[in-house]
Amino acid sequence: MKKFIQKIQQNLPLIGGTLVIGLFLGWLFFHGGNDNSTVLAQQEAAGHEGHNHETAAEIWTCSMHPQIKQDHPGKCPICAMDLIPLTTLSSNEDDVNPNEIVLSESASKLADIETLIVTKGTPEKTVFLQGKIQADERNIAELTARFGGRIEKLFVNFTGQEVTKGEKLATLYSPGLVTAQRELLEAISFKESRPALYKAAKAKLRLWDLNDEQISAIENEGEPMVYFDILSPITGTVTMRHVALGDYIKEGMPLFRVVDLTHVWGMFDAYESDLPWVKLGDKVEFTVQAIPGKNFTARVSYIDPFINRQTRIAKVRVEVSNKNRELKPEMFLNGIVSSKKAGKSTEILIPKSSILWTGKRAVVYVKVPNRKNPSFLYREVVLGPEAGAFYVIASGLMEGEEIATNGVFKIDAAAQLQGLPSMMNPEGGAGSTPHDMSKMDMGGDKKTMTAEEHKEMNKSMGKIDAAPAFVEQLTAVYNKYLVMKNGFVASDAKKVSAAAKEVQSTIKAVDMNLLKGNDHMVWMGQLSALVQPIETIGQSNDIAQQRIEFAKFNLAFYKSLKTFGLNSTETFYQYCPMANGEKGAYWMSETKEIRNPYFGDAMLGCGENRETLK
Repeated sequence: MKKFIQKIQQNLPLIGGTLVIGLFLGWLFFHGGNDNSTVLAQQEAAGHEGHNHETAAEIWTCSMHPQIKQDHPGKCPICAMDLIPLTTLSSNEDDVNPNEIVLSESASKLADIETLIVTKGTPEKTVFLQGKIQADERNIAELTARFGGRIEKLFVNFTGQEVTKGEKLATLYSPGLVTAQRELLEAISFKESRPALYKAAKAKLRLWDLNDEQISAIENEGEPMVYFDILSPITGTVTMRHVALGDYIKEGMPLFRVVDLTHVWGMFDAYESDLPWVKLGDKVEFTVQAIPGKNFTARVSYIDPFINRQTRIAKVRVEVSNKNRELKPEMFLNGIVSSKKAGKSTEILIPKSSILWTGKRAVVYVKVPNRKNPSFLYREVVLGPEAGAFYVIASGLMEGEEIATNGVFKIDAAAQLQGLPSMMNPEGGAGSTPHDMSKMDMGGDKKTMTAEEHKEMNKSMGKIDAAPAFVEQLTAVYNKYLVMKNGFVASDAKKVSAAAKEVQSTIKAVDMNLLKGNDHMVWMGQLSALVQPIETIGQSNDIAQQRIEFAKFNLAFYKSLKTFGLNSTETFYQYCPMANGEKGAYWMSETKEIRNPYFGDAMLGCGENRETLK
């Protein structure tokens, strides 16, 4: 035992050192284990967060129909566009406007959306004018009888005869003229004693169109002239002859009209909408139907200060030299004026394709700058004059802003589906467009349409097999249309206006919810083109202006009838090449017989059948 204790005492330093080392290793182990646990916990939390993020990104939607949401990628059941992650549609900016319509880059390309920076420019427009050749009113001489008598000789035998200044037109015998000459001869003897009497006798003969040479000849001969020659005061063409040989005439009776046609006027008709683009000095290039292949040029010398209350046009005049007399009064003219807007140098111009117009509101979509994805905002603007393919913007846009110029309706459709302010619903909200997919019959087993099927559907959109109830409502619009069309045939502006209001009311009553999916979008696109012209027709009592809008409405209405069809009704699509400023215009008729609504009784049978719609 003593030996064992002695041995321990001898090895005590070694045992102490070993114990210290053991304690150190134990501390190191447990401390390090706690650190590893913390790291693992952090990694697990990070992994969990990553999992949550991934889950959020697995919600897929359609950029054009954001009410579509599903937990896997695929195709939109409405438009067959590829679904995209919902997170890609949101924006990280802090100043996002809640009314922004946000599209992905791919959706923007599929919708074929194009934009343009708004700039100022000089508004220019080509104005087409129609008119006629007329005589220069300053070169017309009207000959009337200064005294009564009888036509003894007639040197002008027919209307249209050319005469020169001073040439004899007729010889007249007048007892009153003979008496006046005798008074002059008697007054000569009192020339010195009573000069006033002599002067009065000569003045009377001058008033009866005798010149000083003829009066001197009477004094020298001492005998009165029995016959008096009527002379032409100008060189020109006799356009009117009111007397024949042997006629007795009274003082003041018209005898001849002589017109100098070496200088004529071109009188063009300009509508109210054309007047801002025509000013004095503008160059007018025109052709004459009777002289094909030859172009004429003149300058605007006069613009009528009044507008005709019935035709709503003002006369625009040019002066044309006509020395060879190839231009004859009443010849038809077709003129072109390429003009800048009078009194304006630079204004904001935007393409027509960028505007959605309801008749009451003009709408554009402005691109929001500094966005990762294309974003647009609804904006109402005030339109100025039309300038060819552009409109002048009176207010609502500023230079430098970017607007959509193509695919605008698709942006508007997306805004309607999201309940944002849109063309037909400026206040936003659900409006008449269904948002609940449970209310939309996608047909069959709601199978997702493939891209190829979507392409084939677009190719066949010339005819849509719409719901019978919708076709019935469209047929009701057509029946109201016929009443308006017959009002145009009768040239009855009040009847047209009243019928147009009925057409407008019937169009509004069409239930677009009867159309599903893409058919609904097609009708929405056509609706805006129908509303504006029919509303203008209903508000106007000017038959000329109504007919201009009627031509626009017919193009849109034909597209609707062609797309959706009519209910057991046959209609004839007819065309007149002379209507709408000789651009040609169409209309629909219940009969094959041509009864032209653009000219009425003036050209009732002008036109031809182009197509039969059923």
